[in-house]
Formats: sequence, C-alpha cells, structure tokens
Amino acid sequence: MPDRALFVTASTLIAFSIVMIYSLSAYTVILFDYAPMHFALRQLVYGLFSIVLMWSIAQLDPDVWLGRLGFLLFLGGLALMIAMPFMPASLVTEVGGAKRWIRVAGVSLAPVEFFKVGFVYFLAWSFSRKIRHHSTLGIKGEIRQFLPYAAFFLLVMVLIAVMQKDLGQVMVLAMTLLFMLMLAGSSFRFFLVLMGVAFLAFVVFIFTAQHRVARILSWWSLAQDSILSLLPEFIASHLRVQAHEEPWQIGHSLNAIHNGGLIGAGLGNGTFKLGFLSEVHTDFVLAGIAEEFGFLGVAIIVGMFIWLLMRIFKIANRVDSNRYAFFSVGIGLLLAFAFLLNAFGISGITPIKGISVPLLSYGGSAMMAAAVGIGMVLMVSKKARY
Repeated sequence: MPDRALFVTASTLIAFSIVMIYSLSAYTVILFDYAPMHFALRQLVYGLFSIVLMWSIAQLDPDVWLGRLGFLLFLGGLALMIAMPFMPASLVTEVGGAKRWIRVAGVSLAPVEFFKVGFVYFLAWSFSRKIRHHSTLGIKGEIRQFLPYAAFFLLVMVLIAVMQKDLGQVMVLAMTLLFMLMLAGSSFRFFLVLMGVAFLAFVVFIFTAQHRVARILSWWSLAQDSILSLLPEFIASHLRVQAHEEPWQIGHSLNAIHNGGLIGAGLGNGTFKLGFLSEVHTDFVLAGIAEEFGFLGVAIIVGMFIWLLMRIFKIANRVDSNRYAFFSVGIGLLLAFAFLLNAFGISGITPIKGISVPLLSYGGSAMMAAAVGIGMVLMVSKKARY
C-alpha cells in the first residue's frame, strides 16, 4: 500500500488551501468584477483533480511507470519551454515580456512546474548510474564528471531565468541539484566549489537585469537598518542605500503577519487582503494565513510540511533502489526549498522571488505538479521496507 500518512497530509494541505483561497480572494473578485466564488471554485477543481491524480499515480507499479512518467515530464517540459517563445499569442500567456503559461482548453499551464519534477527524476536516474563516492578523483576529476550536468543546467538557466525571467525557479532547481549531488557521493570540497560558482552566477543574473537590481535595492532598503546596526558606522555608511521604490509589498506582508499576533484575526477577518497585498492568494498566502490564524496557525502549517517531508525522506531511506531514493529525496528538496524561499521572501529575510507555496498557493500548475511529484513518491513507497 502507498504511504497513507503522506497522502493524507498532502490532501489536508490542499483542502486547507481551498478554504484560504476563498477567504483571501475576497477583494480581488470585487476589484475585477468576478463571481464571489471565482477563485475558490477553480482551486476546488484544481485541488480535487490533484488529489485524484496523486492517488491514481500512487497505484502504479514504480518498476514500470516511474521512469516513463519521469522522462515524459522531463522531455515534455523541456520541449515546451524551448517551444514557448515561438508559439502564437493565442496559445501563450505573456506577462511582463515573459511567456510562462500555455493556454489549453481555457486553463493556463506552466511547463516549468512539471519540468522540475522531471528534472529531479533525470538527476536520480543519472546519479544512480554514474555518480559514486569518488574520494580518489580529486577536484579536477569531479569537475570533469560534473561538466555535462553543468552544460545542461546552463541551458535550463537560459530557458527559465532569461526567456521566462524567473530566477526563483532556477534557484530552487540549483539548490536541489547541489544537495542531490552531495547525497549521491560528491565530496564536500566540490560541494563548496559549486556553491561558490552558483553564488557568482546568481550575482551575474542579478546585475544583468534592471528589474532584479531594483528588487534587490527595494529589499535592502527595508532590511538594511537591522543588519547595518551590527557593523561599524564607517562600513555601514558605504552600504546604506536609498531605494527608488518603496518595498510596499514586503511592508504590508510584515504588517499582516504582525496583525495576526498569536491566534490571528479569524477566518475571513483579515484586512491586508483588502487591496494592500495584491497577490495575497498566490505568492503571499502565508502572510494571509498568518493574519487570519496567527502564529499558531502558521506553526501548524509548518508542522504539517515538516511531517510531509519526514514521510518523504523516510521512504527514501527505506527503499533499496538508489534511483528511487534519490528521486524521493529530490522531490522533498523541491518542496522544502520552494516553501523556504517563499517564507523568507514574505517575511523580508530575502528578496521576493515569485515562488508559490507548494499545495497552498492559488494556481493549477504548481498544485498539480506537486501532486504528481508526491504521487510518484507514493508509488515508490510501495517498495519501502517497514
């Protein structure tokens, strides 16, 4: 049997997201003259379909279907991302000059969400065949071994960070790749080398796009006082900036979190969703939950995510196949890094990356892709030793 605790936890988070989307979208439906249940009904459809999809995938034989689904998501997602810039406007939704969604039968799908799951499977398949504990290789040998992966990931960076202007997704994939590589047997020295290269690449991508520079400056203008107060004034004076644009989204997010206090204002009683946080039902859903359910509500959500990740990593630890174990760990890392980047962004610890909260934020693509990934882990769980 598939791991029922994992399935129930994921399904509970999806069910809670439907309730929260109904509450948090109250102002948006009025602003754009939608029906009161517009977003809630869509999330209900996405949620029910995701739960059914997750359980259906869990019933399949992993020896037959894990590879087929993994490569379908990997190659299909990659092909769609390459093709999207050349598709007609009638098929592709463009926002801010970036084409991220394909419209199919009235529904917008983001290929990158499904590609991430396929990318994890590709890494699991490849690492289980080629990467081992090579303590005798040395740094040069490990670099030569990693070069094909680096070349492919460069293509992924161009497709997502440049063509789709979505650096956040690249960060999630990069961190997942680095940690999977280390778990597959790479040395800690090589891990540190890759971390340094990744940081340099991140800086390059930041300073080659004006909108990213503006976002960094906006975030730093809000966070600088608490950080620079720890440094001598002659150093702090050179690091202090005046942002051209007030970071109002982060400011309102922090105010919403503060307004929630310990137990929250109550379901439906939040005020910062009333036009202050423009994407509260999507990227800022955790801020909306914090205001309406308080610290205790957020703590329960975090606890459920930790429990979900523990179940995934437990499955990875109890299967005999390295490919199954690497894949399960990779899916857990994808979910964990997306949750952390979003939580750090809405609390002002890091700049906002536009990453949705897995299983909670409004949107069909991210929820269905997460359900597919968890469903594939549930498929693997049937091979776990209990």
